[in-house]
Amino acid sequence: MLDVTRLRVLVAVARYGSVTAAARALNYAQPSVSHHLARLEAETGTKLIQRAGRGIRLTDAGRLLAERAAEVIGRLDAAENELAAYTGLRAGRLRLAAFPSALGTIVPAAAAALREHQPSVDLRLTEAEPPEALRMLRAGYVDVALVFRYSAEASAMAPATSPASGASAASAASGVDGGGRLPDDEDGSIDLTEGLRERLLLEEEVHLVISAQGAAEPSADLAGYARHRWIAGCDRCRANLLRQCALAGFTPRIAFTTDDYIAVQALVAADLGVSTLPALCLRAARHPGIRTVPLPGAHRFVLAVRYGDPPDPPAVNLLMEVLRAAAVPPPRGAGGGAPAAAPVTPLGYSRLGEPGPAAVR
Repeated sequence: MLDVTRLRVLVAVARYGSVTAAARALNYAQPSVSHHLARLEAETGTKLIQRAGRGIRLTDAGRLLAERAAEVIGRLDAAENELAAYTGLRAGRLRLAAFPSALGTIVPAAAAALREHQPSVDLRLTEAEPPEALRMLRAGYVDVALVFRYSAEASAMAPATSPASGASAASAASGVDGGGRLPDDEDGSIDLTEGLRERLLLEEEVHLVISAQGAAEPSADLAGYARHRWIAGCDRCRANLLRQCALAGFTPRIAFTTDDYIAVQALVAADLGVSTLPALCLRAARHPGIRTVPLPGAHRFVLAVRYGDPPDPPAVNLLMEVLRAAAVPPPRGAGGGAPAAAPVTPLGYSRLGEPGPAAVR
């Protein structure tokens, strides 16, 4: 049987790219990391690393073992955390992955409520787009993943019915779990099967965003903007934009692409193009130089997803409840029909690939 400590060392080397960085992340001496790697190669009888200039890189066998080891270690860490929560050793460490606009709106309010109800919970946040968040969830790196998916019309959402509970998508909006799934996106990158359980937190409008420099108010008829330049977002948002424009009978001329919703608004405000943004992006931060109008029938669904069979640890259940409460949108702001920007409590969070997630205490 392979030694778990040595597998952790291999995973750290794969993640951080060097023995020195892995030693720093693990709080090990550099010779100790090299020793563990040598012993792991001896145990497997396979060359796992090789010299590359002044550094090292993983062989194909090393990368394969590192990927599998990451999954195993993630599940072991999750099991240890859940067991500790159940046995009362500590309230628990919670790890949440969420996309940027949720980190700017839902998550801060939920984190504050969680700290108020259970100050001893150690909440750690990681920014991740939905496909990566679900991979992290399956591997055990996070306990809950906030994800989103688009639908052309609210009625397109298939009934999420569980044979055991009979819960529907409508009841899921009230916090009742369902065993089904929302309709697939074009890229099929989110699959709420294989042990994943979702809770619908929010159904939000998608808005057309135009510059406030012109005198005209925005129109919900996208066909009127067929000759404009467009600003596209992340892969999933871009796919939704292409679909909405196709329904309006044209292919958008995309001039800029960025997954930063602040940059999207700035580009629009400078009259460099028009775009579409979900309500959460406008709720997180709203540029004074834009005008918006909701697009009829265009919605985005925000879901909190967990992995494995119920029951969940008490700390995870509490996190789900505060997320559901925080997802309730604020009253609409004046003008344009877009949600008013909500005040956000600054919270630290990590981006994928950085040394580690920031803790919120």
